[in-house]
Amino acid sequence: MDHHDEEFLRRAQAARARIKEIEPQQVDASLASGAVAIDVREPGEYQKGSLPSARNVALDSITRQIEGVAPDKDAPMVCFCNGGNRGALAAAQLVDLGYTNVQSIAGGLRAYQKANDTSESSA
Repeated sequence: MDHHDEEFLRRAQAARARIKEIEPQQVDASLASGAVAIDVREPGEYQKGSLPSARNVALDSITRQIEGVAPDKDAPMVCFCNGGNRGALAAAQLVDLGYTNVQSIAGGLRAYQKANDTSESSA
């Protein structure tokens, strides 16, 4: 889901103003220190590949299903999608539900993968 309409993009931008975004280079350290990775893409997208430890809770069901995945509202979480918009929206929804330690990956999974791509020489 890479194409979004203007209203969706406006809502995603407003969500970004209310949440903390984590840079792709910081994700591994955050996960290593105990953060739960929440992939908010649709199940079909998730099945094509995700972060190794990620739990899939699609954006449209996050408010109904998150408590089963992360019952501790103070636990660190990193939300993400493919490009960063749905991740930001999910993080904002979780903040609205009372979760206190939620972040979204700036640029989403694509940015994370690009930042961690070791197939190209960095000379």
